Amino acid sequence: METNRRSFLAHGAAAGAVATLAAPAVVKAQSTFNWKMTSAYVKGSPFYMDGPGSATDLARRVEVMSGGRLRIQVFGAGELVPAFEGFDAVRSGTVEMNHANSYFWTGKTFAAQYFTAVPFGMNFQGINGWFYDGGGIDLWNEVYAPFGMVAMPCGNTGVQMTGWFKKEINTVGDLKGLKMRIPGLAGKVYANLGVDVKVLPGGEIFPALERGVIDAAEFVGPFQDRRLGLHKAAKFYYTTGWHESATVSELLINRAAWQKLPRDLQAIVENAAAACNVISEAWCQKANSDAMEDLVRNHKVVAKPLPEAVIKALRSETDKVLAESIAKDPLTRKVHDSYFSFKAKYDRWSEISEEAYHVTVRG
Repeated sequence: METNRRSFLAHGAAAGAVATLAAPAVVKAQSTFNWKMTSAYVKGSPFYMDGPGSATDLARRVEVMSGGRLRIQVFGAGELVPAFEGFDAVRSGTVEMNHANSYFWTGKTFAAQYFTAVPFGMNFQGINGWFYDGGGIDLWNEVYAPFGMVAMPCGNTGVQMTGWFKKEINTVGDLKGLKMRIPGLAGKVYANLGVDVKVLPGGEIFPALERGVIDAAEFVGPFQDRRLGLHKAAKFYYTTGWHESATVSELLINRAAWQKLPRDLQAIVENAAAACNVISEAWCQKANSDAMEDLVRNHKVVAKPLPEAVIKALRSETDKVLAESIAKDPLTRKVHDSYFSFKAKYDRWSEISEEAYHVTVRG
């Protein structure tokens, strides 16, 4: 009996020592974090700031999944920093996160464009394949490494509309001298065809279009565009999705802050972002279907694709802009080659899967 008692005490003491050694790790794992997240979009903006898959939804999911250990306070554009200054705010550590689109940062690094949308690029399924299984996110973080930041997808609009035009577009010549709100790489392409390109925050688009400061504007899609009232200022609504076939929302994070998070909280952020990526795109499909029907039926909007000759010219200029850009920067070339190599494989698969299916069901 004495032997058993001593054995029990010895094992108990050893267990106590293990528990003591493990205690600091447990305490560290239970640390709480209070972060700030800015946005390029104003409070109340559907998809971006409110609703399924939005910045607010992302913050809520992280707080719930972490049991309150990571709380993220969300600020709309202009509340803490101006709409297009989120990159610098995260880089400096003023805030830990920013929710926007990476093509706003092409002035910092051109390669950022590829992580939002590339003209004549991949759709939602394709770009997610590249991100999650084709090395896209790793390249994203390689591009941002010199700036001390990491990033991941956290939303997607799916195929966007070409935009609103006050006058009908019949030829490439109709674009010359046109004043148009259009961001990103598409803006460079339009500029090469004679368009006077403007970059305006969402809230400034309608008054500019209504007053004639601009003649055309691209924003997102039927639901978002109707909400801004763009159909009241222009009636020609063109589509092809050439410029943004799957527009990605970016969760941008200060790397030093990221590295301070325990691994389980990092995993929670990653999974919340992935969930919002899928959920937001699903929301867009329903919202845009309803809004498009309303715009055409009740607001007499003329919706149609751009003429083939215009599309051909846009594709040609896109090829030139991309060729010039990758020639200037080896990292942009690396991202470009990865993106389009994946796209080539995906296109071959899509042709005998998704595209064949659509042809079949439509008769």
